[in-house]
Amino acid sequence: MVKTVLLMAASALAMGLAGGPAMAQQAAPVSADAQAKLIYQEWSGPYEGVPPWDQVSTEAFPMAIQAAMDELKAEYEAVASNTAAPTFENTNLALELAGDRMNRVFAMWGVYTSNLADKQVRAMQAEWAPKISKFYNELTLDPRILVRIKSVYDRRDRLDLDAQQKRLVERNYDSLVRGGALLDDAAKAQLITINGQLAGLYSTFNEKLQADEEKYIVVTDKAELAGLPDSFVGSLKSAAEERKVDGWVLVNTRSVMQPVLENATNRALREKVYRSYVMRGDNNDANDTNATIAQILKLRQQRAELLGFKTHAHLRMDDTMAKDPERAMDLMMKVWPAAVARVNQEVADMQAVADAEGAGLKIEPWDYRFYSEKVRKAKYDLDQNEIKPYFQLSKMIQGMFDAAGKLYDLEFKENTGEVPVFHPDITTYVVTNKLTGENVGLFYMDAYARTGKRSGAWATSYRAQQRLGGDRNVLASNNNNFVKPAAGEVALISLDDAATLFHEFGHALHSLVTDVEYPGLRGTPRDFVEYPSQVNENWLLTPYILENYATHYQTGKPIPAELVQKINASETFNQGFSTVEYLASAIVDMKLHYRTDPVADPRAFEKDTLAEIGMPSQMVMRHRLPQFGHLFSSDSYSAGYYSYLWSETMDADTWAAFEESGDVWNREIADRFRKELLSTGNETERVEAYRAFRGRDPDVNALLKRRGFPTGVAAVGGTPSGDRD
Repeated sequence: MVKTVLLMAASALAMGLAGGPAMAQQAAPVSADAQAKLIYQEWSGPYEGVPPWDQVSTEAFPMAIQAAMDELKAEYEAVASNTAAPTFENTNLALELAGDRMNRVFAMWGVYTSNLADKQVRAMQAEWAPKISKFYNELTLDPRILVRIKSVYDRRDRLDLDAQQKRLVERNYDSLVRGGALLDDAAKAQLITINGQLAGLYSTFNEKLQADEEKYIVVTDKAELAGLPDSFVGSLKSAAEERKVDGWVLVNTRSVMQPVLENATNRALREKVYRSYVMRGDNNDANDTNATIAQILKLRQQRAELLGFKTHAHLRMDDTMAKDPERAMDLMMKVWPAAVARVNQEVADMQAVADAEGAGLKIEPWDYRFYSEKVRKAKYDLDQNEIKPYFQLSKMIQGMFDAAGKLYDLEFKENTGEVPVFHPDITTYVVTNKLTGENVGLFYMDAYARTGKRSGAWATSYRAQQRLGGDRNVLASNNNNFVKPAAGEVALISLDDAATLFHEFGHALHSLVTDVEYPGLRGTPRDFVEYPSQVNENWLLTPYILENYATHYQTGKPIPAELVQKINASETFNQGFSTVEYLASAIVDMKLHYRTDPVADPRAFEKDTLAEIGMPSQMVMRHRLPQFGHLFSSDSYSAGYYSYLWSETMDADTWAAFEESGDVWNREIADRFRKELLSTGNETERVEAYRAFRGRDPDVNALLKRRGFPTGVAAVGGTPSGDRD
């Protein structure tokens, strides 16, 4: 319905509409108009049709978007102008079935925006983002649509509706009201203007941030790379060759920053890489995002007040599990003190190592990861570089597929080359139900970082499941930014990378096992979205996966039992760092949006807020405000970054259920998890769905125990108390 189509468009806008040419664009033999039809018409090919990446080019998308908009407008007009009395069938159901063409366009456009960026499509963004925003606002604010939706809503208890239909009616009405449908004409016009301005500012933010992320550091003396693994150094050489420069290239991404900060013995290089990474968008130059952020914050608060909400945080959280900003803050501030205390312990341990070595330094942010690894080695006789040879990307992918088969009866078979892809690095897999042989869909894997691909890791779907209008299979995609190995070398990933791999695959699994009738009941609240993916991370370090898939890339031997024991023994190691790094970003996000006076100086606000909450000086937020794409590429995670912790509270409590059973592969629990939580989309309140699964509300103590923090915190009734990134 309304929300489904809007979500597709919002997803594309969130990714900045900053895409680029598909791999096979040069071979596109037909006119842009003909290509546009290939994009928005029913896709052809196997598996109920697949995106025709090999037959389209950037130039086709304006026509495709306009054609999809025209069709969707006609579909809404047919509902709005219907002279028959409003019914569930001729109003809610009719709108649920609208927008297929638009969904196909934005499924493909989203890939251009996220995975294949070039300047041509960034220019398209500046033109089209405000247009698309205005179009959707005018569509959903049409008073005739509200009249019909409200008529069904007001009579919902007297109509012959089943539980799902009634919930859909209620959510349709609430969504329209939350979006401003009850405003008068003048206020609606103001809302449309604000949303259009925000769409343009999100585009500007993306443009500036991506420009900073495309910068890189060139090293011409290999001696400066001392301490870095040979395979990693080889990838830096490949990056230099790709850019046609002499030496070694360090791109400005987390997948390069983190291993440099962990391993480089050259402290000056560590500092240089660190500063380049954390200063993205904050260099007082043409790509500085602070002024853009200030404009976004001002408009968000104006919009919230216009819609009847006290703050942007109240608006964004109205349709979440937490409901109120105070509850999210309550969770975060219960965890924060223990996390900071742990950081102080970690810093003391690192400083002692540095002093014992006679390093003559005080631990700074660019030293944290480096000396943390030394402490890990001293305490647990564990070296991250000792682990990495056992974590081949290809084997880890096989392992996550195997786990999905054991838990959910899904089978993945590679069929790369059978369907079109948008880049040569993409691998594809057919997904079937092992018990019935039925095709569930396709899975696209885009693993490596490259120029024009946005940073971080994410999952998306090119076609989502629904039974309405004919059961549809799923086209799911995972996108990561692992360092691509040099030619002929094996792709090795860190333990953290492997966790990210399993995390994003958890999102894909969620989409693959979803089984709903109505697309309007498919999407889940923001603070539930990360929950299934975080649960999926838990199977990575299970004995079965390690014994069968963590094999040495040269010898093929499985990871030694003693090394696994060391990994398990160090499970809570450095949890202070990882918790504070994340929580600082989440707390600053909430404080930024949970106020009636919009922040005019984001740089100063970030500094003052971190000082107020006692941020350790040896650390930096995981995402500083000038580069916080979760918040400023769209509304998506604004006042919502807390959701990772909210979801992890449920995740830790869920994993405890598996562990308490004595079998982490317990099919009875897995089936219940799937039935109550994964497959049901948003057909019921997620709080009630969790209670149906666990028999109670989630317990925050499971999270505290996992992280090695003191337990004994009580849960708040109804919710947890308390990209992968």
